[in-house]
Amino acid sequence: MDIHRFKIFASVFRHKNFSKASKELNLTQPTISNHIKILEEELDLKLFERLGRTVSATKQAEVLYEHAMGIIESADILKEAIKATNKNTTGRLIIGASTIPGEYILPEIIFKFRKIYPSVSFDVEISDSGGTIERVSRHELLMGIVGTKLPYDQIKYTTFMEDELIVVSSPSFVKRHSIKLNELVKWPMILREEGSGTRKEIEKLLDDKGISIDDINVAGILCSNDAVKQAVKAELGISIVSKLSVVDELRYKILKEIKLTDIELKRRFYLVTHRKRTLPGLYAAFMEHVLAGSDNPRIA
Repeated sequence: MDIHRFKIFASVFRHKNFSKASKELNLTQPTISNHIKILEEELDLKLFERLGRTVSATKQAEVLYEHAMGIIESADILKEAIKATNKNTTGRLIIGASTIPGEYILPEIIFKFRKIYPSVSFDVEISDSGGTIERVSRHELLMGIVGTKLPYDQIKYTTFMEDELIVVSSPSFVKRHSIKLNELVKWPMILREEGSGTRKEIEKLLDDKGISIDDINVAGILCSNDAVKQAVKAELGISIVSKLSVVDELRYKILKEIKLTDIELKRRFYLVTHRKRTLPGLYAAFMEHVLAGSDNPRIA
């Protein structure tokens, strides 16, 4: 059977929409429909029920999807193996990432990887941790990097780095340089949105100390790390952020760190892959590079 046809089927299955599959694959809708029709005839079964502009996958389609992804994966691995015989390895890596690793960790890792493979290009797709993990689980991404774990049975998390979360304030908003956790929650606080890995880890750390999100004086919930920093600078409140994200602000005293005297806030970053997929050669090489990086200490 045609690998190309399986890729078309997989796109329709993921999007549940012929129009979106058409845009993703840069093919006309009649071409998409024709390939699905041929595949249904070859397999002698119905794959989709048409429901207006959307489609609903049949049970047979759900079974076929897992097998189709395996066939597509095998073809990709074969291509990578053939490419590997060429010393001038080329290719494009599409990596999903949550905000902190995407903006503050991956650029340097990519820079070092491209010193080894200068002809490899990268497409880093940044969203929150939940969105990245969901896309890996749906086979839309082969790899992601996030700052929290979510309960997906099909997802494998590989720890590669530790991060420190710190409390930051405008220098004039909170005069103190240290504070206890039970005092901290009385101050107005700026939080990230619910899908954020930073937000998820803060909730876990506070919950371990018997503090729920309802106990916090929430002044605002913002959807980007930069928006949080701007809100803290404007003295709308304090926030708990990755220390990686405020290196320059601390250096130039635009923000200041408030030390917590009774708790240490740490979390881990994870490489996210699907348990049922084998990484193609270039992705496997990148993963090995990340885990071996001298600046990215692994944690047992």
